[in-house]
Amino acid sequence: MIRCQTCSKDNPDESRFCDECGTKLETVPIAPSESNGNPSGNLARAEIVNSGSKAAQVTSVGIPPIIEKPFEFPEQGEQVEPSSSKGAHARLIIERGDSANTEFQLCTEESYIGRWDADNGIFPDVDLDAHDPDAKVSRKHARITYRGNIHMIEDLGSTNGTFLNRGRRLLPGSPQVLTEGDEIIVGKTFLRFHIIR
Repeated sequence: MIRCQTCSKDNPDESRFCDECGTKLETVPIAPSESNGNPSGNLARAEIVNSGSKAAQVTSVGIPPIIEKPFEFPEQGEQVEPSSSKGAHARLIIERGDSANTEFQLCTEESYIGRWDADNGIFPDVDLDAHDPDAKVSRKHARITYRGNIHMIEDLGSTNGTFLNRGRRLLPGSPQVLTEGDEIIVGKTFLRFHIIR
């Protein structure tokens, strides 16, 4: 068994990541002279050694392991805020219903609007799963692109359509330019588009 350096959970020997917290499991080979005559060169596990009030992490051969912070997946419907709003170029705000004023920041060149579907590997940037009780938003509903200081929205062949400023339903694959304050309707969800300057 390999013990996790972060949460102390025992994991099977063939594990590369902790089953509990996701930390990469570190092992360090022991030099043959230090393995008590065992020529197979067993792997030493990292152990936590208490030294006063601080816990120092070292291996049995005295080399500190590399500890990577585990990636934490967001809970379904949870909004993931960027570390700095400087990276956000726009935001969408839900305007109606129980989720009114819920905000989604757009930080990448392509931001997808839809509903979370872990089984099929769909993790939209604007996840409306928790805000769409009637399931009118498609898993892959629409995409907002940001290039050359221009924002565009494109329907991705959604079932219930994407509408801009209460106009005609957007044709799939035909991007439309977005401007400050535009209203976007996806399924039955009303969103307001704002540019961050």
